[in-house]
Amino acid sequence: MLLPAISLCHRELIRFVRQPNRVIGALATPIVFWLLVGAGVGRSFAGPGGTGGHYLAYFFPGALLMILLFTSIFSTISIIEDRREGFLQSVLVAPVHRRAIVLGKVLGGTVLATAQGILFLLLSPLVGVRLSPIAVGQCVALMAVTSFALTALGFCLAWRMNSTQGFHAIMNLFLMPMWFLSGALFPPGGAWKGLQIVMYCNPLYYSLAGLRQLLFPGDVNAAGPPLGLCFAITAAAALVLVGVGSFVARSTTRGDLH
Repeated sequence: MLLPAISLCHRELIRFVRQPNRVIGALATPIVFWLLVGAGVGRSFAGPGGTGGHYLAYFFPGALLMILLFTSIFSTISIIEDRREGFLQSVLVAPVHRRAIVLGKVLGGTVLATAQGILFLLLSPLVGVRLSPIAVGQCVALMAVTSFALTALGFCLAWRMNSTQGFHAIMNLFLMPMWFLSGALFPPGGAWKGLQIVMYCNPLYYSLAGLRQLLFPGDVNAAGPPLGLCFAITAAAALVLVGVGSFVARSTTRGDLH
């Protein structure tokens, strides 16, 4: 199962490299959003701790999560394109387990999202972040697990879709609320009680909390669930979503993909 999965993953990477506009869009949008929102809200934000009053620093992990979110989810648009081109049907008739197809697609999106997250992480010194080699490794690991979960979510939704327009509409319905309720723009402590409960049920909240603790250790604004719990919940979400993706792929016949 590993060889076909790696082959599909490699195909996703080659396709991405040949479309430089995707690289620019996935990186430029969060950076511009980070700068505009950070500059606009910065003077109104007064938080304690090392990032207190410095909203660009507080918002940095949220922008990093946005890169992972956009790249992971929208990399699965290739599933719809493969269906139109007939490539997906040819893969399904090959002597390849459906799990290999799921794993290859999800791994491709994971590598792309993590790589772009690392590029954005290079900007961290601009907000006063000084990461140790261990912290860098932990950040990359958490970004990879988060990207794996998000790509699996995109796979589950894109597998049965025939229209990229419909995919964009559905994903925007998931994407922005998930991101807003992760704590990227505001901490859950000051939110309405009902909204806090929703935020604590959002797996992205734990991904963001883990990233914030790694980037700003000891900061009051970075206080949240233990780092081990953040890793555990993010990994559990990834396993559940890839399991759902495998079930969706196994329960689909070739006729359903036309």
